[in-house]
Amino acid sequence: MPINHQALKQHALLNRLQSLLLLGIMAGFLALLGNILWGSSGLYILLLMGALLLLFNPIARPWLIMRMYKATPLAPAQAPALHSALQELTLRSELQYTPALFYIPGNALNAFAVGRPNEAAIAVTDGLLRSLTTREIIAVLAHEISHIKNNDMWVMSIADLFSRLTSALSLFGQLLLFINLPVILLYNVHIDWLAIALLIFAPNLSALAQLGLSRSREYAADLHAAKLTHDPQALASALLKIEQNKGSIFERVMLPGRRIPEPSLLRTHPPTHERVEKLLSLKHSEAESPVFADSTAYPQPRNFQKSPQGSPHWHINGLWY
Repeated sequence: MPINHQALKQHALLNRLQSLLLLGIMAGFLALLGNILWGSSGLYILLLMGALLLLFNPIARPWLIMRMYKATPLAPAQAPALHSALQELTLRSELQYTPALFYIPGNALNAFAVGRPNEAAIAVTDGLLRSLTTREIIAVLAHEISHIKNNDMWVMSIADLFSRLTSALSLFGQLLLFINLPVILLYNVHIDWLAIALLIFAPNLSALAQLGLSRSREYAADLHAAKLTHDPQALASALLKIEQNKGSIFERVMLPGRRIPEPSLLRTHPPTHERVEKLLSLKHSEAESPVFADSTAYPQPRNFQKSPQGSPHWHINGLWY
């Protein structure tokens, strides 16, 4: 499908501004709590802490996360087309290092990226490789490459730290309030109810901003993937197949993570129909062939071990596999 580059630029700019705004909101909640608890000195300390986190925030090494999922390296002999496509996507996205490709046995249709641009890995499940066409799989790889290119794992880890610190400060502040409650009541001390409300609800507001940031990064990855492949239709088709695989309404409500083994920092995705609409809106009348349209050059993956029986289940580390 030809791609409308003007629409792509507009969507990308909007997503970038939205991400900056949401990160700023989360940092603002953290700084305000510091100001409530310790005054202006607390505000400056937490702003400095936030700046240091932006500079030095570590994230988990890719091999460690893959080990948690019991993932194994996907050899070029097993999927030469995918490795060839991954190298091409790496070049087109101007990454210096090609991400390692891993395989996760399981019926779920899923893929995820971990790490940073200089050390990253992409995992694909058995169900994904067996259920999607090669063109659709490559579109999914382009989406994950886009997460790596945009350094989304680092961005979301920063957001997660902001959210956790906000929750910790809120709990600490509420504990101080409870301890001092007898003194407040006995001496009729004036209470700033707005500050108390912020103290209580800041973690919830920060969490909402974090979820919004996650959705924004997903949209951005979709658009960048379309730019890499010139084939938004393939990614839209893959998203619809993945959505159809998620199970019944009962399973989605009662067991929302049953078929979705992914890192917690990337757990929130926008509604599939909205993502598909955005991708299909990139259609343009000008002739422009998809980069990976030749199905004979990229044959279906082969020689994979049999997918284990049964559904993924929850582990104490919070992961589903």
